[in-house]
Amino acid sequence: MSETINDTAASARLSLETLAELNAQVAKPAYERKSLTRGILHFGPGNFHRSHQAVYLDQLMNMGLDHDWAIIGASIMPGDARLREVLLKQDLLTTVVTQSATRSDARVTGPMIDYLPVGDTQAILDTLADPAIRIVSLTVTEGGYFVNAATGKFDHEHASILADAANIASPCTVFGLIVNALAGRRERGEQAFTVMSCDNLPHNGHAAKAAVLGLARLVDESLAAWIEAHSSFPNGMVDRITPATGEYERSRVRTLFDIADDSPVFCEDYLQWVLEDDFVAGRPAFERAGVQIVPDVAPYEMMKIRILNGGHAVLAYPAGLLGIEYAHEAMQNDLVRGFVEQLQQREIIPVVPPVPGVDLAVYQASVIQRFSNPAIADTITRLCLDGSNRQPKFIVPTLADRLKAGGDIDGLSLASAFWCRYCQGTTESGEVIAPNDPSWDNLQARAKAAKEDPAQWLAMTDVYGNLGTDERFRESFAKALADIQQNGVEATLKAYIERPA
Repeated sequence: MSETINDTAASARLSLETLAELNAQVAKPAYERKSLTRGILHFGPGNFHRSHQAVYLDQLMNMGLDHDWAIIGASIMPGDARLREVLLKQDLLTTVVTQSATRSDARVTGPMIDYLPVGDTQAILDTLADPAIRIVSLTVTEGGYFVNAATGKFDHEHASILADAANIASPCTVFGLIVNALAGRRERGEQAFTVMSCDNLPHNGHAAKAAVLGLARLVDESLAAWIEAHSSFPNGMVDRITPATGEYERSRVRTLFDIADDSPVFCEDYLQWVLEDDFVAGRPAFERAGVQIVPDVAPYEMMKIRILNGGHAVLAYPAGLLGIEYAHEAMQNDLVRGFVEQLQQREIIPVVPPVPGVDLAVYQASVIQRFSNPAIADTITRLCLDGSNRQPKFIVPTLADRLKAGGDIDGLSLASAFWCRYCQGTTESGEVIAPNDPSWDNLQARAKAAKEDPAQWLAMTDVYGNLGTDERFRESFAKALADIQQNGVEATLKAYIERPA
């Protein structure tokens, strides 16, 4: 639709009462909210969840299906209290705005019927005890699964896990809550629920299973055996770029659609969810809404994580060092765009296994187009966020496979070196970079030490595992970091792009 400026004071405050007043171009729920009953408890109902899982459920409910699979939201992070407050004020409705480069479309979704008090352990456990809850789904970020990067396995010695194991009756982690709830169902002779991860990490179902079973074993081996036999943990892959919401998005939803929504979700018009059909207590008819139900998600997952998520990690840090604000602006920079394209083609795609029905070159070209979409306004700050958790999942596995295959790794080393240089804390123009990682202090100290001794950066086994001791990687990384520091970002990018294939 064309953009017209509207009187923001006249914008309808989003609520069940005002649905009928909304712009006729805005799609609205075709179902009565009172017809919905709970079926899913979802941990982390932020933008990513509301741009895919909630959208698919809303579509099914609009078709008159699966009204017994409504969502109960839950969070344990104090920072989510504001989101809960906002959503409750608007009757848990969300305006989802999908954007291509030339068009914006809005729909109001309403499959969430409650959002439990943030951090209220008892309220969460009481809800998980309800047999109507047959799926517990998760978007708790890539770093929320207690994976030890050095081993790639569940970190059973993490302080939070040990605390929950010692006091499982009053757990503090998502996985402690799940183990407690499954223990209760076992004691009462009730059916277990499915644990469905929707986070962007390799084999997310396996990671969720490892966390649940790993904690359960610390509590009671027989409980772990019961969970393994009676619950399920399907792998899934979600592909939709979904930026964070800020004042820009709140203002834009008023301007475009006359809606006063304090937590709208803006996302691209591309959406793909691939999911294994492994549910112990039933599931919504996701395939009726377009979800791809497959026997093995792994090929799709690796394609997306390495090409799209890895691509974001590749463009983020050189763009951040150049002071670029948005992803689409980074893609307008010939050097940043060329670096992403060349690295994907030379080093990433060669270690992505074949995907049924997918041409990887076509998918990669679509990713470049999606990164370039100016309507998304995805910030470089968001893409740079939490590198200590994202790099081990989006870049390091590709690097390990390239090393194993004896392939060129100079581009991947350069991507790591740009991250290191970013963590020194200043852009090329000297502007201070605000802390942008849970481990920022450690990263900054190591990045500064790496100016003289690059091995200091690679010694982070929680990021690189044992790759930091690989001589070929050490040499390639040291050269890349020296090039950035001596020649600057642009000259280093240019040299990589222009090197012979």
